[in-house]
Amino acid sequence: MTDTHRPDLTDAPARKALGQHFLFDPSILHRTALAAGPVKGRVVIEVGPGPGGLTRALLDEGAGKVIAVEADPRFADALLLWPEAKDGRLLVLQKDARKVNFEQLVIEAGATEPAMIIGNLPYNVGTPLLVGWLKAGDWRGEMALMFQKEVAERICAAPGTDHYGRLAVLAQSATRPHIAFTLPPGAFTPPPKVDSAVAVLEPLPADQRFEHIDLLEQVTGAAFGQRRKMMRAALKPFAKKHGLKAADWLESVGIDPTARAEILSQDDFRRLAASLAK
Repeated sequence: MTDTHRPDLTDAPARKALGQHFLFDPSILHRTALAAGPVKGRVVIEVGPGPGGLTRALLDEGAGKVIAVEADPRFADALLLWPEAKDGRLLVLQKDARKVNFEQLVIEAGATEPAMIIGNLPYNVGTPLLVGWLKAGDWRGEMALMFQKEVAERICAAPGTDHYGRLAVLAQSATRPHIAFTLPPGAFTPPPKVDSAVAVLEPLPADQRFEHIDLLEQVTGAAFGQRRKMMRAALKPFAKKHGLKAADWLESVGIDPTARAEILSQDDFRRLAASLAK
């Protein structure tokens, strides 16, 4: 360390098994930190901080408290040595993010408003983490998440487009997503094989969110699992498990049984899922 008040980023190689690809460019890191809006005074959850570049940007931009969740002990141990970890502005949890109770962390951090989630997510866990956060309660606020570009496009896709599918329906049932910016492989160390993108997901107002995301996840999984089939065929096994005939079920909520999943709207899928909750 050259400055005890501003420790160097941890110099350790990425591990392929953990899906690690690191960012070091300060301008990109600060752009990522602010992609979802100002962080000043906010509680921010960061998953996969790695060497700490984005962590440093978040702290420099005035985050009230950063909760860093890191599975790799090399980086978790190094972050614990930062002055901010000792004065309470940086909380470090060494754990697999998929096993973390984020709501409890936010409560323990004393957040008085929804926590932001910002991170350069490990490629191998990004999608399941996002789906879990979409189901979260009022503790979860704005998100700015780095994904493979194709995944970001799937999150933001509109009906009838190539990338539209289960992830778009789920994401748009709780948030208003858009792609903030994209990055080429060379921006990372080591370079991934594909472009990356930061997707920003702004929470929908409470009266616009869909409350049955678990059911929506099941319906979209069945519908897009065989996306080239008509809905009456794609949903037949799923409908049978619920004691329904697929064609009759679809017609009862105003959907053409011969339509394909890729052209159905958010409202169409919401009606299907909501009918199962009755």
